[in-house]
Amino acid sequence: MRAPTALITGGTSGIGKATAELLHSRGYRVMVTGLGNVAGSGIPEDITAVRADARSLPDIDQATDEARRRLGSLDLLFLNAGVSRPGSIESTGEDAFDALFDINVKGNFFTLQKALPLLNDGASVVFTVGAAEGLGAAMTAAKGALLPLMRSLALELAPRRIRVNAVSPGMIDTPVYGKLGISREMLGSWARDVPLGRIGAPADIAEAVAFLASDAASYITGDNLTVSGGIGVHANA
Repeated sequence: MRAPTALITGGTSGIGKATAELLHSRGYRVMVTGLGNVAGSGIPEDITAVRADARSLPDIDQATDEARRRLGSLDLLFLNAGVSRPGSIESTGEDAFDALFDINVKGNFFTLQKALPLLNDGASVVFTVGAAEGLGAAMTAAKGALLPLMRSLALELAPRRIRVNAVSPGMIDTPVYGKLGISREMLGSWARDVPLGRIGAPADIAEAVAFLASDAASYITGDNLTVSGGIGVHANA
């Protein structure tokens, strides 16, 4: 029986790494992309790691060529690469604005375009979206663009039975918070604002992605699965 295959962008840390490790443990052949020292990311040795900048079309071409050589075809494309640049409209410069749209929107769009010939009929595509309200207009716009993109692609790719969905993480304990200057103590204090009483782990999102990639989700497409511990849920009066 052929082992399922997965390509994960932004897969060398946080949510992407946790998803790569989970799928690998369940028999997937996995390839991940990332920046920096991908060889030192600590993922299992038989997961292929390729350095690729999500905003660079030549890098995307190289990554998809490598996926073709290593995996042959894809059962899952997890578009997880993204960047956060919170800030008010007054403090958002052109570089930050371009990075938000080049990585979160352009990068995801063209990665899917380049990987489309590799996707098997009946494959699954999953975007990482996440809420960005309150983090600045540019970041909200960049993240917000992904949901209508995902829904449009779900309709466009439905004739091939390719399902396109999204996961929207809540507060998840990943390295991104440290890069934003948020301490672990501060992150822990936010747990009281989560109805389920804890900050999420990358493994929580990995399980959601694995579900969307599985046959158990074979009738789900164009949907956004929120994994937030209850943040954003409001009881009706």
